[in-house]
Amino acid sequence: MKNALTVILASVLALSGCGRKAETFALKQGTPAYDLAVELAKISPALGPDKTTVLVETKGFKITAAEVVQSARDLMGTRADQLKSFDAGQLKQIFDQNAGSLAERKLILAAAEAAKTIVTPDELQQTLQSQYAQAGGEQAFLDAVTKAGVSIDHVKASIRESLIINKFLTGIAEKGVAVTEDELRQAYAQESTADKTASVRHILLMTQGKTEQEKAAAKARIEDLLAQAKAGADFAELAKTHSEDPGSKANGGLYEDFPRGQMVKPFEDAAFSVPVGELSGVIETEYGYHILKVVGRKKEARPFEEARAEIESRLKQGKEGTVVADYVKGLKDKAKFKLIGL
Repeated sequence: MKNALTVILASVLALSGCGRKAETFALKQGTPAYDLAVELAKISPALGPDKTTVLVETKGFKITAAEVVQSARDLMGTRADQLKSFDAGQLKQIFDQNAGSLAERKLILAAAEAAKTIVTPDELQQTLQSQYAQAGGEQAFLDAVTKAGVSIDHVKASIRESLIINKFLTGIAEKGVAVTEDELRQAYAQESTADKTASVRHILLMTQGKTEQEKAAAKARIEDLLAQAKAGADFAELAKTHSEDPGSKANGGLYEDFPRGQMVKPFEDAAFSVPVGELSGVIETEYGYHILKVVGRKKEARPFEEARAEIESRLKQGKEGTVVADYVKGLKDKAKFKLIGL
C-alpha cells in the first residue's frame, strides 16, 4: 500500500524540471534542499547532501538521491519536510519510485524535443488559468505558491514541460491505435449478450497510509458492517453512516450504470458477478476494504450503428495505454535504463 507522501511526490516529480544531469548536479550548501538532505542523512546516510548516491543509471545521464531531494523541494517547498518523518524503509520506497519517475520523464522530454513538439503561449496560459481557477484566482494561487516557499517561475516552467510531454505522448498514442471492424463487432456482440453496466451500493473503509493495526481495525469494522447488512440492516443507511468514500457516501454508497474497465478490478469483478440484489463478501483494493450490494445490471440494447462510436472510443482508450507503455519501455531499453535504488 503506497504511503500518502509517495503519491504526493509522484505527482510532484511528474511536474519536476528535467534539465539537470547527475554528473554535474550537486546540492548547494545553505539552501533549503541541502538542509533537508542533512536531516534525511540522519535516517538514511546515503541521502547526505555531499553524497553522490546514484539511484538510476542510463547511457545519457544518472539520477542521484540529491537530485530527487532538490526536485521535491523545488515543487513541494516546505511540504517536502514531511520526508523527515519517515523511516529508512519508507524513504527507500519513495526515493526509488521517484528517481525512476524522474528518469522516465527526462527520456520522454528528450524524445519530445527531438520531435520538435511545442506548446504555444496560449496553451500554457490556458493551463495556468485552469490552475488559478482551482486555487480561487491568480492571486490566491501565487500566494499559496509563495507561502509554500516555491518559485512561481519554476512552477510555470515545469507545467510547460508537462504540457510538451502530454502532447507528445498523445500523438504517439493516436498514431499507434487502430480499431478494426471485426474488433468493433466482436465487442458489440459481447456487450449484447454480457452485462454492459452495473449499479451497486458500496461501503468503503480506507486503509491508505494506515498502520497494520489500523488496517486490522478497519477489517474488523467492515466485517461487522457486512454482518449487519446480512441481518437486514438498510444498506444505504449503513453507507451514509459508515462509508469513507466521498464520491458515494451521501448517496447511500450508490454508483449507477458504470461500464467494465472503470472501477478497480476486484471491485468490478464483484459488481459483475455477484447476483443482483445480493451482497458481496469483504473486498480489498488499493483504497481499502469494501462491501457491495448489487442493485442491477444492463446489457447493450442499442443497434450496432448507434453503439459504434462509443465502442470504438472505448477500445481506442484501452489500446492507448498499452501503446504509450510500450513506447516508454522502448525508450528505457534503448537508454539502458537501470534502477539501482537506495
